[in-house]
Amino acid sequence: MLFNSTEFFIFFPVVVTLYFLTPHNRRWIILLLASYYFYMSWKPAYSIILIASTVLDYLTGRTMSRYSDEEKNKRRPYLYISLFANLATLTLFKYYNFFNESAHGLAQGLGMNYAMPAFELLLPMGISFYTFQTMSYSIDVYHGRIKAEKHLGIFALFITFFPQLVAGPIERAENLLGQLRSSFDFDYGRVVAGLRRMAWGFFKKIVIADNLALLVNQVYNNPTDYEGITLILATVFFAFQIYCDFSGYSDIAIGAAQVMGYNLMENFRRPYFSKSIAEFWSRWHISLSSWFRDYLYIPLGGNRVVKWRWYYNLFITFMVSGLWHGANWTFIVWGALHGFYLVFALVTAKQRNALAQAIGLTNYPLLYKWVQVLSVFVLVCFSWIFFRANSLSDALYIIKYSFVGLGNFSQVFAGVNLDHILFMEQGAKVFAVSVIAILVMETVHLIQRNGSVSQLILQRPAVIRWSVYYIALIAVLLFGQFGNQEFIYFQF
Repeated sequence: MLFNSTEFFIFFPVVVTLYFLTPHNRRWIILLLASYYFYMSWKPAYSIILIASTVLDYLTGRTMSRYSDEEKNKRRPYLYISLFANLATLTLFKYYNFFNESAHGLAQGLGMNYAMPAFELLLPMGISFYTFQTMSYSIDVYHGRIKAEKHLGIFALFITFFPQLVAGPIERAENLLGQLRSSFDFDYGRVVAGLRRMAWGFFKKIVIADNLALLVNQVYNNPTDYEGITLILATVFFAFQIYCDFSGYSDIAIGAAQVMGYNLMENFRRPYFSKSIAEFWSRWHISLSSWFRDYLYIPLGGNRVVKWRWYYNLFITFMVSGLWHGANWTFIVWGALHGFYLVFALVTAKQRNALAQAIGLTNYPLLYKWVQVLSVFVLVCFSWIFFRANSLSDALYIIKYSFVGLGNFSQVFAGVNLDHILFMEQGAKVFAVSVIAILVMETVHLIQRNGSVSQLILQRPAVIRWSVYYIALIAVLLFGQFGNQEFIYFQF
């Protein structure tokens, strides 16, 4: 079930109503049933994998909890069982064919025979997210950071909680499990705040991301038809598309949970205002970047090792992060690029600071800050080329021809199918709507740096507040895309 679907607009109010009408000690049943229904609306058969993963990790967690911290070695086999089962399932469904095709290509290049069969398996929705969530639980139980959950139903709800089940945020047991045992009364202010957060997410998804997708897909699915400014604009637009698509999903998830009383972790904090790549990754997909930090980077040694090993740890972490995003060499290159960015920034930190001082840039702090922000944005956009391109050859073409001639962006408009868009007949209007909506969003982001936009609106008279709400609603209805476009991160 998509958040941006008619089904969800019926499903969510029904679930919330039943949730608040049900006694506190039985609400987990309502949420668990709703979560499985939400997941099974895609492909019911794949709920078997979700159930199997839940039961296995519940049992291994309970078994590990029988041993004290002094008997940690006795916990280890059960941790290995949990990790192996989850990673094997993820590998089979997501990576088997990728590894198989890569091995086949290598064998052909070496003149060898290779006969491993390929499997046509549909990737289970959200498998990358819920496997990471349940693996973090098993690792935390093993290390004694948390106690194993005794209630199978509550544990199952922790894995399947529908707002964040299929695309995060990837929650930690220490944050969510305790909340699932708490009692929340209906609170008008909290419910309204949650609905506002959801509305902001829908605006980013339906008005910005889905309009930009019309233009971006036209170029990136046919890159050899374009050159110059067309390729550059498509790349910049994709940067905003993926941000609005994924952060929009997170806003809806966080808002939906907030309506019922639960606090999910923030997943984005205005990442395109970052002054360094390291800062970017502290603001982008926070639940995933912090997962890799805690469960891969730090166990590898983090920065508590010799320099070359520190750089290696960073690079490997981002390579694995790239592979997590997709079974394609484009994602691996994308991850490697960000690993390179971070290592390069560490190696050249003194030289770059010296250069900034030498040219007098540090004498103008505000200008220096925006030069840094723009530089990071350019680097991130360059890496997005590999993330979005359908193949490495497409990515290389886009890089090569982005600065060959000016191109003609108007040719994109002619190829966009706009028959289903209310009150729109030309692709140029999609372009205009997208740009204006991005400016509105970034204005909100600038305001958020100094305070809450919601509080700013609430301080105004009722007539102004409701005027803002109605204008926003009309804008979504007139300019939003209502073709039930999937969220980008569903593919992961």
